[in-house]
Amino acid sequence: MKLVIVDYGMGNLRSVQKAVELLGFSAEVSGSPQVSAQADKLILPGVGAFPQAMANLRKKQLLAVLQDNKKPLLGICLGLQLLLSVGEEFGVTEGLGLVPGRVQFFRQAAGFPAGLSVPHMGWNDVRQSARNQLFRDLPEKFSAYFVHSYYALPDSAAAVSGWTDYGVDFCSALESGNVYGVQFHPEKSGEAGLQILRNFLAI
Repeated sequence: MKLVIVDYGMGNLRSVQKAVELLGFSAEVSGSPQVSAQADKLILPGVGAFPQAMANLRKKQLLAVLQDNKKPLLGICLGLQLLLSVGEEFGVTEGLGLVPGRVQFFRQAAGFPAGLSVPHMGWNDVRQSARNQLFRDLPEKFSAYFVHSYYALPDSAAAVSGWTDYGVDFCSALESGNVYGVQFHPEKSGEAGLQILRNFLAI
């Protein structure tokens, strides 16, 4: 199996690679569209701002590879957000459009508590909305590590595979066809995170 971690200049690439290697697999970190196109599976990590991420993907000519991809694709943190149609960080930016929906700032959510700090940072619970491939052999509720100020709002609740409460109930994991995403960092989420990566590698 050829696993490629997509390098577009924004992401904790080595940490994800080390977690994959800990499971006994190898992963190539690459920003080449040709290498990504030849992969059996892709991981799209990310840390930073949505508009800059999309600009970097465009500059590296990775948009078409990701948008036309028919192989299993896992988005992590910002990588999950990029899977959606648009992001609202620093204005409206078109995303990859693999999952219809948008990405919103926590403080724009109706009813978000004024005294709650943003970013959402640290350990929090993930509740499975339905049994799915990515969470196989995990309990219906488990803890994971988060660092983010924006969250995904898929158009269809059917795409949501995990929910987390932080002032509002938000989508912390999604699954749509061959596309998977987690808002948290599995590489920093202990045994539960490793199990999620193991499950993705087994798809």
